[in-house]
Amino acid sequence: MPEYLNSFIHLVFIGFVALFPVVNPVGTAFIVNPYFTSLSRKERLNAVKMITFYAFLICTITLLIGHWILEMFGISIPIIQLAGGIMMCKIGWESLASDGDDVKKTPTTQTNDVNVEHFSAIEGKLFFPITFPMTTGAGTIAVLFTLSANGADKSFNNYMLNIGALLISVIGICILIFIFFANTKRLINYIGSSNEKIINRLMAFLIFCVGLQIASGGIINLVKAHFN
Repeated sequence: MPEYLNSFIHLVFIGFVALFPVVNPVGTAFIVNPYFTSLSRKERLNAVKMITFYAFLICTITLLIGHWILEMFGISIPIIQLAGGIMMCKIGWESLASDGDDVKKTPTTQTNDVNVEHFSAIEGKLFFPITFPMTTGAGTIAVLFTLSANGADKSFNNYMLNIGALLISVIGICILIFIFFANTKRLINYIGSSNEKIINRLMAFLIFCVGLQIASGGIINLVKAHFN
């Protein structure tokens, strides 16, 4: 029993450390914050709850049945990396090219009807592109596939131990997503509103770079698979 407990804790730690940089809840919070500018505190919390739920759903489905879904459609992980990387590059480029004022033109004093309109407008964006691929994208899926594959060829008990530990890691990451996404405005107020645009542009550039790295990794893996 102590051996299983030690292995479980070790797998939880490994999963959390592997997922944190690809999800990057701190940096992504600054990227998605402009989408929430016109929302009230209550509406922002509702939106963040849905994003957190979507992120958990994507990670859980990837862990449990992701391999079967890819096999069903004949899709390989390098293709997922390439497509997801291209999507992230597109989002990062659009964020860099935009002036960032389109979501900030709404006055802070708004009626309930206007707030409802703004929440309805963002509701369709909570899954795409905010949750996927900006929060949990191709990098997250690739990491989860890799980590889950490590226990796929072992005994059933070890496989379930591996999946259970990864689910705990996913829950930990989702908690961080909720905390940082819900409190980005406070972080910006602490940093200073004059620096918000600089931070957003910097994060958009990093999103573009991460997308480019994921896409290039997909291309390299495709080339290796072709020649092997």
